[in-house]
Amino acid sequence: MEKTYQPEQIETRWYERWEADNRFAPSGQGTPFSIMIPPPNVTGSLHMGHAFQDTIMDTLTRWKRMQGNNTLWQVGTDHAGIATQMLVERKIAAEEGKTRHDLGRDAFIDKVWEWKHESGGHITRQLRRMGASVDWSRERFTMDDGFYKAVQEVFVRLHEEKLIYRGKRLVNWDPTLHTAISDLEVENKEQQGSFWHFRYPLADGVKTTDGKDYLVVATTRPETLLGDTGVAVNPEDVRYASLVGKFIELPLVGRRIPVVADEHADMEKGSGCVKITPAHDFNDYEVGKRQNHLLINVFSKDAAILEQAEIFDLKGQPQPDVDATLPAKYAGLDRFEARKQIVADMDALGLLEQVEVVNNTLPYGDRSGDVIEPLLTDQWFVAVESLAKPAIEAVENGDIQFVPKNYENMYFAWMRDLQDWCISRQLWWGHRIPAWYDEEGNVYVARSEAEAREKHELGPDVTLTQDEDVLDTWFSSGLWTFGTLGWPEETPELKTFHPSSVLVTGFDIIFFWVARMIMMTLKFTKQVPFKTVYVHGLVRDGQGQKMSKSKGNVLDPIDLIDGITLDELLEKRTGNMMQPKQAKAIAKATKDEFKDGIEAHGTDALRFTFLSQATTGRDIKFDMSRLDGYRNFCNKLWNASRYVLMNAEGEDCGTGGEEVELSLADRWIISQLQKTEAQVTKAMDEYRFDHASQALYEFVWNEYCDWYLELSKPVLWDENATAEAKRGTRRTLVRVLEAILRLAHPMMPYITEEIWQRVSPLAGVYMGDDASIMLQAWPEADESKIDDQASLDIEWLKGVIIAVRNIRAEMNIAPGKPLDVLLTKGKPEDAERLESNRRFLSKLAKLESVTWLEKPDDAPLSATQLVGDMEVLVPMADLIDKDAEIARLSKEIEKQDKLIGGIEKKLGNDGFIAKAPVAVVDKERGKLAEFQATKQLLEEQRAKISAL
Repeated sequence: MEKTYQPEQIETRWYERWEADNRFAPSGQGTPFSIMIPPPNVTGSLHMGHAFQDTIMDTLTRWKRMQGNNTLWQVGTDHAGIATQMLVERKIAAEEGKTRHDLGRDAFIDKVWEWKHESGGHITRQLRRMGASVDWSRERFTMDDGFYKAVQEVFVRLHEEKLIYRGKRLVNWDPTLHTAISDLEVENKEQQGSFWHFRYPLADGVKTTDGKDYLVVATTRPETLLGDTGVAVNPEDVRYASLVGKFIELPLVGRRIPVVADEHADMEKGSGCVKITPAHDFNDYEVGKRQNHLLINVFSKDAAILEQAEIFDLKGQPQPDVDATLPAKYAGLDRFEARKQIVADMDALGLLEQVEVVNNTLPYGDRSGDVIEPLLTDQWFVAVESLAKPAIEAVENGDIQFVPKNYENMYFAWMRDLQDWCISRQLWWGHRIPAWYDEEGNVYVARSEAEAREKHELGPDVTLTQDEDVLDTWFSSGLWTFGTLGWPEETPELKTFHPSSVLVTGFDIIFFWVARMIMMTLKFTKQVPFKTVYVHGLVRDGQGQKMSKSKGNVLDPIDLIDGITLDELLEKRTGNMMQPKQAKAIAKATKDEFKDGIEAHGTDALRFTFLSQATTGRDIKFDMSRLDGYRNFCNKLWNASRYVLMNAEGEDCGTGGEEVELSLADRWIISQLQKTEAQVTKAMDEYRFDHASQALYEFVWNEYCDWYLELSKPVLWDENATAEAKRGTRRTLVRVLEAILRLAHPMMPYITEEIWQRVSPLAGVYMGDDASIMLQAWPEADESKIDDQASLDIEWLKGVIIAVRNIRAEMNIAPGKPLDVLLTKGKPEDAERLESNRRFLSKLAKLESVTWLEKPDDAPLSATQLVGDMEVLVPMADLIDKDAEIARLSKEIEKQDKLIGGIEKKLGNDGFIAKAPVAVVDKERGKLAEFQATKQLLEEQRAKISAL
């Protein structure tokens, strides 16, 4: 083994070897275990959330593979309709100066496929870098031929059962992209805005109870006034009870609209009157349905004012007999320009009551950055009511279990308040809706045009045109668990690996993906898609803030693995920023945090960091110091393995059945290994990856490396030790290390494989040049090897050694100076333990002698530490220069006095306290407490030495 651990030299080499050897494919033996990867966007790069999620999935997969399961981790990517189309459109514009419309649909789709083949594998290459043991031979794409067949089949069957329909409904509309989008693609941002209070004149001479001839309504979107169909008041509001059923003359338009009673109006808010615009507001749409209002659309798909309104009934049928006149002066104006003009015109008419400044929330498209508009459009919908019922029951009866369980409540809350699902998107890239129209507008849903003609007996003289829309990507990804396994064909893979075992996902897509998978899968396979849903939190920065490019706090997992210079990091974080002030602030924060860039840590250290923070369901504050610490853990394991190899290679390790003699330390570490194996396995069973990693860490670092390796030296390096004793210690060294490597492998695959290749022959488990730790058995605890007495004896031994080390530190005695030690006031078993462990104590505590003192009163003046009831005494006579040590300590105390005095003076200054930030004052107080504590310790040491 190399002297130092260099992850970059082993990680890529081992992954290529595993993949070439087809290690990730199912074995065909054992109980099936399967995980479906949440398909990342084909346009994407691996972010911290992906890396965290993939670490958990790979840890589970490698663990189950080692437990002997027939294991499949299904990999694939999502075609990411909007993101991919935008990316390719920008590429064409930059390279050819053309739009997709210049190319036409077919040529544009060809360009997308061309991009996918050339550049669409970036995220899968990064998955490999993370060590993901997915079955690459089964890689799927949501637009591949087999998956397309599944999507078509589901659409056609749902339509035949009248569970898919086309209708005119209100949707989230992106005026830039010209498509409906899902709630998940809407980013709500808080900002300061205006709340305009308008007077709406009452018609027919009607007046309010206080004699006014108008009602006051307030809105943040004055431009929607043009589509108002009524004003709502609360049915309990006595102020307006007499006005219900009367009419308003809508300003600027002249349309008569009714005053209606509806609970949507809040009596305590504003005037208690609410304008109702069913075609431009989701809440108003529900009011409109209750009040049987018409739907009056006043916006184009660009969110500009129409020349004539589009008017429909609640079934989406046009109402040509209703006056659709809109003021000509607003026609063609962008909604925000129209807003300014309408406010000015209302003011000119004396109808602007007041303008209130408020903090409100605006919905933005996460891809386009444009403000989303609720818009009335023709879309395809899934009727979800009948699909939701069995999906709710599957969780209620335990067929699907959430971990942690409290996420079931979130799931139920969504599922019991479902709206029909808009599944159409006005894009070119995606699964085109399998529906054809004739020239009269009749629609024919089928798997192909040929099937549509045959099913509906349409002759060649009937011209059919396929629907231009594509399906929402969540529709196709909703079929992921069974579509990837070959459905609608009854494939062997589908029979073997479905339902899948566990889904690993973030809480933010429980509704958008998890719930829809459950509904779709139950409908078409009569099975649940997975038995367990493990819900993890989001990865945030060290201060708990969400990572985002605009905040400049994004960390790239590959940079943490391979390292990045400060200049490269600054370029990544600020290179494309349009605002110099923001870029400057981010650059400063980055320089403060990463003065020399980020050093390489390797994949294993990053994975272990994620697992150590994987508490169920909670968000993670990613801590760089933890990453540094787990890189040190990798170093510790590497160096420990080098020590084992140096003492075991070429030596008799007792793997041929020879007689061995186990020392107390050997029996203890074997016993502790059994406990650790049981702890780690239990934690993994419970999805407590934080507990599993912590148990492994403590055993490897604190017990095996810090204590057992040291306890092995007195045996291995003692010329008087028997061959059987040395053989027993060597066998224990290599066998415990080999078990550690297997225990750690699911969490840290690379370093464990590299070391295991060298250690396993010594442990007697190597099976040839093509052997891999991946296929070795998961360690199982053997209760018969648990030795509680050995644990008690070792704890006693550790206590004595630590006591001596503490005395050395307190008395400033050199670590290598041999000491005479006395033990007294203990129990009879303490004296017995001393006789059994003299060799260990003498070597590890650096003792000249260690003596049991029967009469405590005979003890000379000594420094003392307690181990239980027993006293550990180090006689001080002639051990230190008393006067010199007192002088040294006095000088240190004087130094602390000066530091304390300086801070006390600063904190006593009222001007400093008044002007300095609270954090600065608190920091000074913390320093004062630290200096005072140090002074107290120094004074205690001086007092002890003065007493000698």
